[in-house]
Amino acid sequence: MSVNTDRHQTAATRYFEAWNATDPEALGKAVAAAWAPEGSYTDPLADVSGHAQIAAVIAATHARFPGFVFRPLGAVDGHHDTARFGWELVNEAGGTPSGGGSAPVAGFDVVTLDEEGRIRRVLGFLDRVPAGA
Repeated sequence: MSVNTDRHQTAATRYFEAWNATDPEALGKAVAAAWAPEGSYTDPLADVSGHAQIAAVIAATHARFPGFVFRPLGAVDGHHDTARFGWELVNEAGGTPSGGGSAPVAGFDVVTLDEEGRIRRVLGFLDRVPAGA
């Protein structure tokens, strides 16, 4: 049985704010708000820890996909200190974050939260990735 709480939703909202920040200062602040200082991020293409390394992965993603934003797919599902949610990377050209545009990358993430609701660990799974990524 899953129970989505405000704590899980808030963590996911902060997570997407970090992934959608493009200005370096805003990115640093968003990562610090979303992740615990010792937080980590792991997916098939990255395995990093700490705010600076997480921000670098996010910045590299924006460099590879300029003009794209991350948007959630479906509801956040969570229990205890763990949540999961789907997402896709969407090209805003000709659309909006909640509307049209292509989505070359999609997946889902499982996050573990600390006592303050910040992310300790992200385990990311990629369901759709462009060739050569």
